[in-house]
Amino acid sequence: MKSIEFFKETISTEMHAALEAINEEALLNAAQLIWDAEAAGNRIHITGIGKPAHIAGYMASLMSSTGTPTYYLHGTEAVHGSCGQLREGDVVIAISNSGETAELKATALAVRNNGCKVISVTGNPESWLAKFADAHITAAVSNEGGPLNRAPRASILVETLMLQALSVVLQDKRAITPQEYVKRHPGGALGQLRDNEK
Repeated sequence: MKSIEFFKETISTEMHAALEAINEEALLNAAQLIWDAEAAGNRIHITGIGKPAHIAGYMASLMSSTGTPTYYLHGTEAVHGSCGQLREGDVVIAISNSGETAELKATALAVRNNGCKVISVTGNPESWLAKFADAHITAAVSNEGGPLNRAPRASILVETLMLQALSVVLQDKRAITPQEYVKRHPGGALGQLRDNEK
């Protein structure tokens, strides 16, 4: 099918471009905000609206399992009481492809008004959210890879990729051991020490 071939070619192109575009300085800037917050006894949260909300949940789990305890902050409930999970000095990672989503703007403003720092992950470094944030990670794509070029496909993958890269930076500094990882993830095959790790 032509549509499947188009999808394969587009995703391959977008992922290759994203890997080439990984900005180490941007990742280190974001990581430093997180390290500073943790050093002061504060916490990390992650939020998004729509499809990025699912990525936020996954990344909260991944980062927590690799040494950076991270809490999911509901993108719209934040302005209806869930900002109560924040305390001054916390860091909130906010994901939005456009960086212009009205609901996430309201959440970002509420986060800032609660004395927290914001790390943005957007496809547009000139967007409102990118400029509002204390640190920004670009996750840009030129095509989503599907009919209409609207439904988030490539953008979701690239946002995930950039946040996975951030998680690698954070884990690398902590140098957690296999034993520490297994304590956080005792279930399944990942929860078993390999022969060379015992």
